[in-house]
Amino acid sequence: MSAEGTIALLAAGASRRMRGRDKLLEYVAVRPLLRHLAQQALLTGWDVVIPLPTGPLGAKRQAVLTDLKVSTLIVVDADEGMAAGLRAVASRTKGPLMIVPADMPDLTSHDLQIMIAAHRSAPDRIIRATSGTGQPGHPVVLPAGMVPLLLTLRGDQGARDLLRRQDLELIALDGQRAVTDLDTPEDWARWRALSENTAPDVSRVEPQEDGKQR
Repeated sequence: MSAEGTIALLAAGASRRMRGRDKLLEYVAVRPLLRHLAQQALLTGWDVVIPLPTGPLGAKRQAVLTDLKVSTLIVVDADEGMAAGLRAVASRTKGPLMIVPADMPDLTSHDLQIMIAAHRSAPDRIIRATSGTGQPGHPVVLPAGMVPLLLTLRGDQGARDLLRRQDLELIALDGQRAVTDLDTPEDWARWRALSENTAPDVSRVEPQEDGKQR
C-alpha cells in the first residue's frame, strides 16, 4: 500500500439483527450501503481495506465491490466479533489507520477528510469523531504506532477498551453522522423516514449489457 494511510471499512459482521436481510446491502439512494461507503472512502486518497466474512454473505458483499479499487480480506474467525476484523486489518497496515464501521450511512467523504486533516495536525494522537453535541462515535483514526495494539483485541468490543485508556482528540462532525448506525429493519425504517435516502425499487432497475445496473 502506498497511500498516506488506510481506511478500514469494517464489514465482517453477520447482520444478525436484520432478521434475514443484510444491512450492508440495503440501499442508500441508488447503491448498496457498503458500496456507497467504499466510494466515499476512496475519494480521500487513502487506501481502503474491507474485512469480509466467509461464505455466501461475504461473497454477496464482495460482489458489490468488484470494480472498486479496494482491498478485501476474508476473516475466517469473523463470528468472534469486531475484534477479528480489526486484527486482520492491523496485521497488514503500516501507517495510520482510520476505523469506519460499514453500517453508518450518513458519513461522507468530507467527514473522512475532516478526520484526516485532524490526524495531520496531531499525528501522534488518537482522533475520534463525535456528534455535533459531543457524543463519541466514529470514525476513529489511530496513529501508526498504536495500530499494533489492535492485534491484542478479542471479542465484539472492538477498540472500545483501547480508546478508554488513551488521551483522545475529539472532532465534532455535523449533526448525528458520527453516531448513526443502522442495525435493524426498524433502524432503517426510521432513518429513511427522516431522510431523502429511500431505497429504490430494485425490481425495476434493469441490467445493462456490461452487467452493471443503472
